[in-house]
Amino acid sequence: MRDQLNPEAGQPPALPDQRRPPHPPPHPAGPAAPLPAQPLPAQPLPAQPGPAGAAHDRVAERLAYLDSATRRINTALDLAATLRNICRVLVPTLADAAVVHLRDPLPNVEREPGFPDELRIHHSLGTRLGRRGRSTAGGEQRGSRHDGRYGPRYGARSSADTGPATPVTRGGALAHTLLSRRPAEPAVLGADGCAEGDSRATERSTELLRELYGARGVARLGAGSSVLALPLRGRKAVLGLLVLIRRPPGKTGRPAFDATDTATAAHLATQAGLAVDTALRYAREWEIANELQRSMLPLRLPQPHGVRLSQRYLPGERGAQVGGDWYDAVPLPGNRVALIVGDVMGHSLTSAAIMGQLRTSAQTLAALDLPPHEVLYHLDEQAQRLGREQHLATCVYAVYDPIANRVVLANAGHVPPVLVQPDGSAELLELDAGAPIGVGGVDFNSVELPAPPGSALLLFTDGLVETRNRPISDGLELLRARLAGAQLHAPEHLCHEALRILPPGDRGDDIALLAACFDGIPAGDVAHWYLQPRNETPGRARRLAAHTLRRWGLEELTAATELMVSELVTNAVQHATRPVTLSLVRTTRLRCEVGDDSPLLPRPRRTGPDDERGRGLQIVARCAERWGATRLGTGKVVWFEQRLP
Repeated sequence: MRDQLNPEAGQPPALPDQRRPPHPPPHPAGPAAPLPAQPLPAQPLPAQPGPAGAAHDRVAERLAYLDSATRRINTALDLAATLRNICRVLVPTLADAAVVHLRDPLPNVEREPGFPDELRIHHSLGTRLGRRGRSTAGGEQRGSRHDGRYGPRYGARSSADTGPATPVTRGGALAHTLLSRRPAEPAVLGADGCAEGDSRATERSTELLRELYGARGVARLGAGSSVLALPLRGRKAVLGLLVLIRRPPGKTGRPAFDATDTATAAHLATQAGLAVDTALRYAREWEIANELQRSMLPLRLPQPHGVRLSQRYLPGERGAQVGGDWYDAVPLPGNRVALIVGDVMGHSLTSAAIMGQLRTSAQTLAALDLPPHEVLYHLDEQAQRLGREQHLATCVYAVYDPIANRVVLANAGHVPPVLVQPDGSAELLELDAGAPIGVGGVDFNSVELPAPPGSALLLFTDGLVETRNRPISDGLELLRARLAGAQLHAPEHLCHEALRILPPGDRGDDIALLAACFDGIPAGDVAHWYLQPRNETPGRARRLAAHTLRRWGLEELTAATELMVSELVTNAVQHATRPVTLSLVRTTRLRCEVGDDSPLLPRPRRTGPDDERGRGLQIVARCAERWGATRLGTGKVVWFEQRLP
């Protein structure tokens, strides 16, 4: 501590001038790990006068207590843990009970929050003063909503588990105490619940207690109780109020707060205010980073025919910074779908930003309908161009074809996915792991596997199977066994069962899951042709489409389908140098795809009354429910969909 007094001076420590928390020594366990410190005294600090040698010992003991208490107050970055530490260093060493009031709503400490409107109890120890709900043994409040996984939301009201809100009246005793730069004088309650003494400070203390707890609450403290109220100041504004209580001397055997106790409490209140400010700043930074990462993940997944998809994303605990896990699903021509899960190494805002760039690149490459190993190769090249530093990421890329009932996968240093067979057995796919994206000069390989209807595939990041106390190999086997014995009827059930292997406690890494249940598309609902680019091809395409629709019992769609097929095939024949493809797929909709080897995408354009060309896409847009064009690595596909009658 920079403000420790010389123990030989025989004087109590005064209120420190610094407004920055002490820098704790580095510790391998991270910022939330307990720092080495002297143990707190189990008994109240002595306050009786004595010889010079005894006074020297008392000052040394008090300085040791201040050092240990300051270290403990600053060991956590989570707000709830910080408040618990504040109360535990004060009770029972300095006080019999402690109550922490914070501004409601919790302020944005990056800006000047202005005058506080309300205070609300966020933590207490040794008393139920001001509480409406139950408390645990010892008087420590049970965790509220703000004690949860993600901490407080800025600008949000406190939950009902905390104490009732206390309005701060301008000009009142509570406002004076919050805005005062000097520590308040302790007050000793009389038999009528009023502070004893005739000074203005004593009257203000009585008014302050009644503002906070009401006359009935103050009366329950009992005559002879000593109360000390100290503001909790952050770096820019007051954040709350710390109330310390000593019960009557006849019950505890120690006197009321004196000047030495007040100076000690004021010093710890300064440290506590800075610790709360740090916790709020950390919570805000964590929420901003988490929101940034979530905004770069897909809001919802597409639901192509023949496959059902579900996803989960769980951020790491507050002690772990934001990660770079992502998932995605991209519809492809032929009712296929690309499934992607990746993990950027590291935990920082940079990892989240790199994740967003890689996800965008993966979407673009997937839309080109490149093989999985080619997608990973181009992602590897892209990662090497993302700044001067090396950015590494692992990724699994899979393409599922519901018509062929096959799945093609490629892996770049990622944990192996799990394939669940229709009979319920599960296996870890032993793919060629390769090297992570960003290493450079690595050859990736694709593997094609059968994916019959009724099977399922789970892609995930290593945060699911690797924890602080469990190696990744054990986690993978546990996951495989869990999925093998579960009844999986939906991708949501697959995600739920996978998450059940997580042990209780904090997670050091975020988790991304992407589950796909394969239903397939029956061969009888698919028609596919290769047509030579000749002048008579549009007529043949109309006849093939009409015959297929009659076979499927969709005569009502024949006229519109023939017209749109004729327009698209005519355009393809004019630009193609290789055979044109025509596909019809019947699911809950009728989908038609026309492909050729020209990379030029058709664009709707305005046509004049004398123009003979340019009306084909206008006809398609008018007759179809949806339509579009996709550029592929070897050309393009133009498609349209119609609702079944």
